[in-house]
Amino acid sequence: MSSLCYINGNFVPAEQASIPAMDRGFLFGDGVYEVVAVMDGLLLEFERHAARLARSLAEIGIANPLPRERLLEVCRELIRRSALREGSIYLQITRGADTKRDFAFPKGVEPTVMMFTAEKVLSVNPLADSGVRVASVPDLRWARRDIKSVSLLAQVLAKQAAQSSGAFEALMVDAQGVVTEGSSSSALLVNDADEIVVRPLSNDILPGCTRAAVLALAAERNMKVVERTFTLQECMQAREVILTSALHFVLPVIAIDDQPVAGGKPGPVCAALRTLYLRHAMATAL
Repeated sequence: MSSLCYINGNFVPAEQASIPAMDRGFLFGDGVYEVVAVMDGLLLEFERHAARLARSLAEIGIANPLPRERLLEVCRELIRRSALREGSIYLQITRGADTKRDFAFPKGVEPTVMMFTAEKVLSVNPLADSGVRVASVPDLRWARRDIKSVSLLAQVLAKQAAQSSGAFEALMVDAQGVVTEGSSSSALLVNDADEIVVRPLSNDILPGCTRAAVLALAAERNMKVVERTFTLQECMQAREVILTSALHFVLPVIAIDDQPVAGGKPGPVCAALRTLYLRHAMATAL
């Protein structure tokens, strides 16, 4: 199936999609994005993604061209036209195109809205059984990581460094040795007290939608959740380390920098959270 794009109100095949060369997303990375999982033709965690999109746009001063109802309508039409059953919808909104390259916001410019579909098997993931290896890298990003910005060069370099070393994901660490998050995931750990430890939300990390759902599900089942920062060394010594993300959902980490975590095997807390999340995601899908 060819990917289908939506650009500023028009549905077009991916190979025919284009945006102006002077678009500020292309020139400055002046925009935000979301990725929404699709299973059985339904959108997972739509409400959280729509709310985060609206927040990101507000934080950088772009009027939202896709409020909730319109966003849901366009997503559903993309799914219908592309016959997408399982995969994702990528959504990007930039400040728009201007006639000149100027750092200050242009006046009288309409935002550029671009969306596309992608097929991907999500319901079955061998990594959930085998676990993944991660590599620690310095966190070199800007100070507003809570905004889901299209400016992703630091994450691209982190992911490439990890994969060049044979790892699946990069675990980003600040100058004090404190873990922030993965290059495209949120990070949790389970300690010897059976506590799920997660970094509190702040400007330092993205408010992950899957992260939020997993923590809510854990709290509903009286699993102990502790919000505090944690170090790379704590991850090395943890009972379990877990990654959450929009398309991989919940994955166990079995090694960090080639050092086994918890004997190098996926743990029971991760398995339980993944099962809970998948049930919740499908039960609330739109």
